[in-house]
Amino acid sequence: MSNMDKQHIQIRHNAMPHTQHTQHTQNGVEHRPVFMPRVNSDNLVKTDMVRFERHVGFASRQKKKTINDLHQVIRKKYGFKNVLEMSSKSGNKLSFLLNPSSLMLRHDVDGKSYSVENAFYASQVFESGGPYTDLLTAPPRQAKKDARITTSGNLMYYDYCGMEWSVAPLTTFYDWLYITALTQNPQLYDEVMQYQAFTDIEFNPKKSSHCAAYAVAMFVALNKRGLVEKAADPMAFFNLYLDFKVSNTEQHLAQNALL
Repeated sequence: MSNMDKQHIQIRHNAMPHTQHTQHTQNGVEHRPVFMPRVNSDNLVKTDMVRFERHVGFASRQKKKTINDLHQVIRKKYGFKNVLEMSSKSGNKLSFLLNPSSLMLRHDVDGKSYSVENAFYASQVFESGGPYTDLLTAPPRQAKKDARITTSGNLMYYDYCGMEWSVAPLTTFYDWLYITALTQNPQLYDEVMQYQAFTDIEFNPKKSSHCAAYAVAMFVALNKRGLVEKAADPMAFFNLYLDFKVSNTEQHLAQNALL
């Protein structure tokens, strides 16, 4: 992309509402999304909200109990054997390597590698500022919490390596960044492809729409369909959101709002 003139990738598409909600009840019952790669379907990823008993508390052992209960429900409901929790609370080494703060992406302009998290926040362009490319080299947690992200007005578009991405469909740019990074780390392929579903109990749909668990599920689906190499092209990846139906937490919120 470094040899290309600045382009603006845009598509006419009705974006889902940006507000999402995690559902709770008072009796220790919670709903969390599970992201399932699909091969023989008109979805690349199928998202479902799973109801399970939560363990109250912030201790690591309570989080692990919650993860175990969530995965037990998923295994029983869908018949899956291999479900990967993507948050750091899983204690799984693969989850750490797949974390967007750890997964590295080679930058097309300077040839250096930066985390997906850094690349995402360093590409954001707002009404009154950005892209803040200095965030490429900041600690990932610092890049995410940089004050300019919340004080520069509305997010207008993304600018990555001189190519502009529209903010709609909502998670397209993030998903492309993540999947591109994963394709650049083939040593992770074999282990990732063993899993049938992905979760992240730390993902809060009230605060964020972008989820690495969804993106890695999409990677698995694309790989099984033989479309990973095609998806490396930004325009081809963008078109996937037209070729396949989108099933994510945004869609579930929109459907529930109609009930």
